[in-house]
Amino acid sequence: MKKKFKIHIKIKSKHTLVIMTFLCVSLIVAVFASGITTAPLRDFAGMVVVPFENSINEIGKGLTKVKKSFQSKQDLIDENEKLQQQIADLTEQNNALILDQADLESLRELYELDQEYADYPKIAAQVISKDPGNWYNVFVINKGSKDGIQKDMNVIADRGLVGIVTEVGAHWASVRSIIDDSSNVSGQTVSTSDTCVVQGDLELIDEGKLRFSQLYDEEDKIKEGERIVTSNISEKFVKGLFIGYVGDVEMDSNNLTKTGTIVSPVDFAHLENVLVITTLKEGQEETQDEE
Repeated sequence: MKKKFKIHIKIKSKHTLVIMTFLCVSLIVAVFASGITTAPLRDFAGMVVVPFENSINEIGKGLTKVKKSFQSKQDLIDENEKLQQQIADLTEQNNALILDQADLESLRELYELDQEYADYPKIAAQVISKDPGNWYNVFVINKGSKDGIQKDMNVIADRGLVGIVTEVGAHWASVRSIIDDSSNVSGQTVSTSDTCVVQGDLELIDEGKLRFSQLYDEEDKIKEGERIVTSNISEKFVKGLFIGYVGDVEMDSNNLTKTGTIVSPVDFAHLENVLVITTLKEGQEETQDEE
């Protein structure tokens, strides 16, 4: 019997590396020794590889431009958002300043009105609600009995008479203005002291005007622009509160009295702050004719 011999060759990894290195070096030497030129390889690389690399470069540049363009647009969007926020902030600040200016102007007018009627004690109040409609013919203020407010106290604003307190709560009071159609005020002319009755009128309320009647003017002295104030015979209104200017005058059919309109200095469409005169007419008694 023949024995088969098996040859086992074990080559370690480091030996493999040495062998492969030797073969590579040998091939390089053989190429140079044979005189074969590498020009064709370089030409091939120039024809194929270089254009490919150029295309890759152009694509890279294009992508870079696109990226920069997107970045620029995003920067513009971010900047626009910042500017919009700044505009919103400035607008809010401006509105606040306008409101503050309006409040200061209102307070200044109240102060001047307070000085004009310095003989009467007063308390400032804000209008917090009103009856439906465009005009403040009946409204509520934020001061009440806890602040010393009583029924029938007079209310003024805008250099003129506004109305009278008709109902009082602990921290609120209801006011009926002189333009309300149920209002009657005893007035008098400043130049002649002739008396008249000043009334609210539904036909004139949209113009913010009042009507006066029962004016005795025998000498025909009362003209447009005459000042009308509360009279000394008024039972619920203190004397001398400015009601308004005579707008027009006409003789009644009895040829004895005159009727006309009064333009009030009070803006009855935009009342915000008022002054309440915290004193009642001396010797005041309840009446149904003047309210």
